Amino acid sequence: MAEKTKLTQYGYKKLEDELNNLIHVVSEEVKVQLAEARAQGDLSENADYDAARNKQAEVEARIKEIEEILNNCEIISEGGKNKNKVSLGSTVTIKFLNNGKEDTYMLVGTVEADPFNKKISIACPLGEAILGKAVGDVIDIKVEKPYKVEILKLENI
Repeated sequence: MAEKTKLTQYGYKKLEDELNNLIHVVSEEVKVQLAEARAQGDLSENADYDAARNKQAEVEARIKEIEEILNNCEIISEGGKNKNKVSLGSTVTIKFLNNGKEDTYMLVGTVEADPFNKKISIACPLGEAILGKAVGDVIDIKVEKPYKVEILKLENI
């Protein structure tokens, strides 16, 4: 059996919202676009029709993908059992010891990862390395150019 996708409650809700939008808003818009393109006549050389069909395929594929994730996921309790350890759903402030910079990240499952918004996956090198660690721990991040981080602050909900 395939491993379940781990999601925070927030991530689950976000996917549910996206699914509802795709089904009730975007799909309806695509249906209108298809009807308008069909009304133009000859479909064999109708770029609008081809574009609408492609959009319809993309929307249907994403709906299927989200449904699969939601039907085969495990919602994790944010913060886990031990409030003093980094776990899925933790918000962690770390200091990069090579340059002294500090940054704050939320640890999420792979589906929710969004590095530009400071949400890192438990499967990325940094996320994997700090998982299970505590404030004050210094951790080696084993990547092509290794570096060290120190956990300064930990928030578990």
